[in-house]
Amino acid sequence: MQIALVTLGVLLVLVTPLVAVLPGPAGIFTFAAGTALILRNSRWARHRFARRLRRHPRLRALTDRALRRASAKRRRMRAGT
Repeated sequence: MQIALVTLGVLLVLVTPLVAVLPGPAGIFTFAAGTALILRNSRWARHRFARRLRRHPRLRALTDRALRRASAKRRRMRAGT
């Protein structure tokens, strides 16, 4: 089942450029859904994503803001910002 979900996620990410030419924000949602499926079902992808966020703090801040993570709120409270 996980392989099927990861495959579906990859297909959604690959279809994103085709959907992006349509009017409206459909490409954003297609990419987000594909990425979410991949990250939920692939340990390798989660590890790579977490590593990338540690290396690029700006990307982490954008991701935290977009996902409205509680962990980001706690991190900001500890930092005092």
